[in-house]
Formats: sequence, structure tokens, C-alpha cells
Amino acid sequence: MCKGLATLPATCLKSAKDIKHKIGFLLQKPEFPTDQKQVKEKTTAVKRVSPADVEKWKLSFNNLMNCEGGRTVFTAFLKSELSQENMEFWNACEEYKKSAPNKMAAKAKEIYEQYIEADSPNEVNLDSATREETRTNLSIAGLSCFDDAQQKIFTLMEKDSYRRFLHSKLIQDLSLLTTTTPLCALKKIGGKIGCSENRCGA
Repeated sequence: MCKGLATLPATCLKSAKDIKHKIGFLLQKPEFPTDQKQVKEKTTAVKRVSPADVEKWKLSFNNLMNCEGGRTVFTAFLKSELSQENMEFWNACEEYKKSAPNKMAAKAKEIYEQYIEADSPNEVNLDSATREETRTNLSIAGLSCFDDAQQKIFTLMEKDSYRRFLHSKLIQDLSLLTTTTPLCALKKIGGKIGCSENRCGA
């Protein structure tokens, strides 16, 4: 220890060490909370949301589902309820319809085993008749393979989750918007959407 520091009282040296420790801790602290680091590809694709968009989402579930921004925000809400598998299944069905004919059979089997089969990893809430009908459709794997199951999940979200979404803090915060705003710059709901200002473009 240098002579100058040796002459300082022990309490001063301890305070200096404490300050050094705190500064070191702050420098190592992540810039964003963990829950704000989960950037999803669908979120980054949606750049802005306008007050008019939000008002349309509140008018009907169809309006919300027909808007990419609406689906992104609604998915964030479903995640808070631990029921995002419904939207994931709906999206999977939409993507399935865009598949090349020679890949439909394999894709249909994958969706069935992921979301519809009993005790599947992301099982959605379907009645046994719809499950069986969908299983039978796998032998053909046409464009309409999942139509009935997809419609059942759409209706379930509309009559259940969407009604709670309309009364959620998430939609209330969005309703306060007065100008078109980058979705990822909404500070009040940034954590819920899983995106941060510095990680998504405007």
C-alpha cells in the first residue's frame, strides 16, 4: 500500500472499497432485465402501432387477428396467461396452407404431434371428435386438413382470452397512445412484448 493511503483512517479505506465494489457491480449489471431480452422474430417484424390500429383491435377479434401488430400484442398477452400455444397453433395452420404440396404430409404430421395429439408438447384444447377428425385428415393432408381444429381454437380465443385481453393493462396502456408509435418503443409494455427500445428498429 502506498504511503498516502496508509495514513488514511481504516473507515475511509473501507468506504473506498465499498464504492469500488458497487461501481464494479453496476458495470457488470445487464443493460436490460432478463424478461426484456426475449426478442421474438414476430415482434421485430412489426414496426409501428397507431391509435387507429388499437381502436380497431378493440372492435372485433377479427380486426385484431387480421393485423400483424394485433397478433403480436395479443400473443404477448397470451404468454402472460400461459396459453400462447393457441396462437402458435393458429399460426402453424396458416403457415401449413402455404407449404409446397410435396411437403404438406410431413408438415401436417409435425403439427398434429406438436399441438393436437393427446399429451403433445403444446396440446391445444380440442374436443375428442375434432381431434379424431383431424387425425383422419392426415391421410390426405390437403389444404383443409386443420380447418375445423383451427376454427375451434380461433373461437376459443375469441370467446375466452380476447375478452380478458380487452380489460387487460396491456390494451389499456396501448389505448393511451396519441400518435403512431414504434411497437418496441412502448416503455410501459416493453417487458410484456418481450422487446426493448435498443433491440428493435423503428
